[in-house]
Amino acid sequence: MLRLAHAILIGLVGAGIIHIVVLLLVPQFTEQDAWSRLAMSSSLYKVTRLDAESGGSPIVKSVDPLFFAAACRFDLSDGVLQVSAKGYTPFWSVSVYNRAGENIYSFNDHTLPDGNIDFIVLTPAQLVDLRKEMPEGLEKSIYVESAANQGIVVVRSFVPDDSWKKSVADFLKGVTCAPQ
Repeated sequence: MLRLAHAILIGLVGAGIIHIVVLLLVPQFTEQDAWSRLAMSSSLYKVTRLDAESGGSPIVKSVDPLFFAAACRFDLSDGVLQVSAKGYTPFWSVSVYNRAGENIYSFNDHTLPDGNIDFIVLTPAQLVDLRKEMPEGLEKSIYVESAANQGIVVVRSFVPDDSWKKSVADFLKGVTCAPQ
């Protein structure tokens, strides 16, 4: 019985030490999320390349080498967000994430008939207001509702070989991300 109590005591002390170490490490990990890393390199609504091809070290280290990627942070308290880009690439996809990094919505070039990026991110309340008086030019846009006011839009484009690098890079340079 004494050995069992001794083993339980050692287990509890070990668990307590591990718990304290994890709590002390939490601030280091929370400051290195995608939102924070992107905030260190660019301001809200500025489209920033995520991959190493942009010339610096990549902001997100797990970007697929066959894709170039760009991202922009947004805050819907400034108004609805419109993201657009024109041009041709073999394949593109867009993901909208909330500030915690949870995927809210994703779509790709097969979603839109002309293959160009054109979508609006807004809160449910902003969608109601927008539908009352639809601004000209937004009737064909995709509408992405977000319960969170802050988030990140990530645009990825496929680069099948080196001959596509300039074309895809130009496409990503043409991505606009602005409040309306």
